[in-house]
Amino acid sequence: MERIRIAVAGAGLIGLRHIEEIQKSRSCKLSAIVDPAPKAADVARQADVPVYRSLDELFAKDKPDGVVLATPNQLHVEQALECIRAGVPTLVEKPVAHTLAEGIRLCEAAERAHVKVLVGHHRRHSPILHKACEIVRSEMLGEIVGVIGCALFYKPDHYFDEAPWRRQPGGGPILINMIHEVGNLRAMVGEIVAVQAFAANATRGFPVEDTVAINLKFANGALGTFLLSDTAGSAKSWEQTSQENKSYSTYPDEDCYVIVGTNGSLSVPTMRIKYYAGKEERSWWKPFLTRTEEFERIDPLAAQIEHFAAVIRGDAEPLVTARDGLQNLRVTDAIAEAARTGQVVNTTESR
Repeated sequence: MERIRIAVAGAGLIGLRHIEEIQKSRSCKLSAIVDPAPKAADVARQADVPVYRSLDELFAKDKPDGVVLATPNQLHVEQALECIRAGVPTLVEKPVAHTLAEGIRLCEAAERAHVKVLVGHHRRHSPILHKACEIVRSEMLGEIVGVIGCALFYKPDHYFDEAPWRRQPGGGPILINMIHEVGNLRAMVGEIVAVQAFAANATRGFPVEDTVAINLKFANGALGTFLLSDTAGSAKSWEQTSQENKSYSTYPDEDCYVIVGTNGSLSVPTMRIKYYAGKEERSWWKPFLTRTEEFERIDPLAAQIEHFAAVIRGDAEPLVTARDGLQNLRVTDAIAEAARTGQVVNTTESR
């Protein structure tokens, strides 16, 4: 099978990771790099591919089969629209847009043109997440009652020194980190229809939040609580429990989610299950049966590139569509609004 030709726009940290996975892939190959920065020429030289300053220049010279947009957030929509006009399938890094209005504009343009857009919520390609969703849908846990989640980690001082905007509103864990968690929660439990939140900046004293307590209401009636903090000396986060990103120290005995049903509970990512043998055994005086589900651990970024190649070939539909990416952004935006106003905020498309 002829390999799919993919260009990467943006040769920063995440762009380099996409380039690495494309180069390792058997189903696709790197065709070009798009980035006006001087360092991009060095990256292109090492990869033995041409470098272009803009997407227009790329499409005029050698239109690829697909484009990965790993550029700054505020460029995502305009660059994705360029790809759509050229009829080129696109993998847009998350967030799909920097505002809800711009995200809607992108979705509508892609749907009118019938051009495939995959949003880079790479955790959705994780075997851990797939296994958790499979267990929930198997009804082993019974009717889902709720979920307890957390993302608790400590960002060092140099994280803020390197980019002072992270100390300002919009640079905190709600808009930077929570969008990943929203994607996971929607996949495992279902659509989030309303949120409440309290935010605090008491630890660092920056104008932006460092800790957030969130309540979630799901369309299926389940409720959830989530504790988010980037100033917590804790390993209870996806990065420090999933063992998927080798840049982080990991602790395989830790979990960051517990999904609870009427018949049992699932801890993620350890995949430890406690469940009752039958309805007649359901009582807090009765012991649980226990088991741990097995799964194969692979790099979700590698799986995402393979999926993108399948989307381009027409063998698959995007696992995370532009509409999915937009809804993740909408829920995250609603959490920020709830924290700011103290109100319950719905997450329907009317927002």
